[in-house]
Amino acid sequence: MAPTAAKKGILERLDSGEVVIGDGSFLITLEKRGYVKAGLWTPEVVVEHPDAVRQLHMEFLRAGANVMQTFTFSASEEKLESKWEDVNAAACDIAREVADKGDALVAGGICQTAIYKHDRDEARVKRLFRLQLEVFAKKNVDFLIAEYFEIAEEAVWAVEVLKESGKPVAATMCIGPEGDKNGVTPGECAVKLVKAGASIVGVNCRFGPGVSLKTMKLMKEGLHAAGLKAHLMVQSLGFHTPDCGKGGFVDLPEYPFGLEPRTATRWDIQKYAREAYNLGVRYIGGCCGFEPYHIRAIAEELVPERGFWPPASEKHGSSWGSGLNMHTKPWIRARARREYWENLLPASGRPFCPSLSKPDF
Repeated sequence: MAPTAAKKGILERLDSGEVVIGDGSFLITLEKRGYVKAGLWTPEVVVEHPDAVRQLHMEFLRAGANVMQTFTFSASEEKLESKWEDVNAAACDIAREVADKGDALVAGGICQTAIYKHDRDEARVKRLFRLQLEVFAKKNVDFLIAEYFEIAEEAVWAVEVLKESGKPVAATMCIGPEGDKNGVTPGECAVKLVKAGASIVGVNCRFGPGVSLKTMKLMKEGLHAAGLKAHLMVQSLGFHTPDCGKGGFVDLPEYPFGLEPRTATRWDIQKYAREAYNLGVRYIGGCCGFEPYHIRAIAEELVPERGFWPPASEKHGSSWGSGLNMHTKPWIRARARREYWENLLPASGRPFCPSLSKPDF
């Protein structure tokens, strides 16, 4: 039996111009499925119900994702106390098991801490990052992601720690066009992250597709003005949030249990994928609310660039609802075209539902 060819690394893929598709929502999706507790948003599920996490990874893999990010959001010693190491190790094992069923890489992920907000003790914050990094190093993840940072300074500290591994580092902030909580602009945030050692920079969570891409444009412009180069990465919410304030969707009155009316359609996400690609973003995925069918939409939109369809498209049709050509009703067959879905204004089905909300904060 011939040996299996080694997978290309994340930077090898991006340097060659390949589109990398990230995975999507874990916290909110697994909360809906009954495995994660809202409020704490910690990932004990990887040891309590590993099959649930494995199944979601598999759904993202079939949908076209070629990065399996470890479900280690808020999995620091600070949040999980004595359970933190077992959770991080189990999350790595599950992600690797699924990644090896396809051409996917494993990314070890860390996020912002609570202690930073209290005392900004650099040594204490970096210690928490380093503990998780030690597990990721033992499990030999392929690259690392520092994600969901509201403040550039803490994100820089995270990148500095992750760079100690010698592995490629991506860094994403949960900010909108107004910048971080201290007023650092998106462009300045990107510059700081690249100077700290990140090879891939961008945004994740807090804001929907349209707002996230506006922020990415500002990051790209900031890097260009500074004469710096980096790969760009976007992992937006799967919800529309044009009415968010600076804090993003967590300040909306619908967060977290009434967000469903804001859910992006698969066709919204195809447009998001195309706009991201045209902006020069080559690592495109999702965060909270981003379901496997949303990831499939990215993969389907970018088939011309990637050169293949994801396995989950077998039951979906080759393009923009083409499977509806088989329907018995002619008015439904007429919907099997891109123009119909691109121009549709979906209804909520709620006669008194406002189109926008006022953030609570």
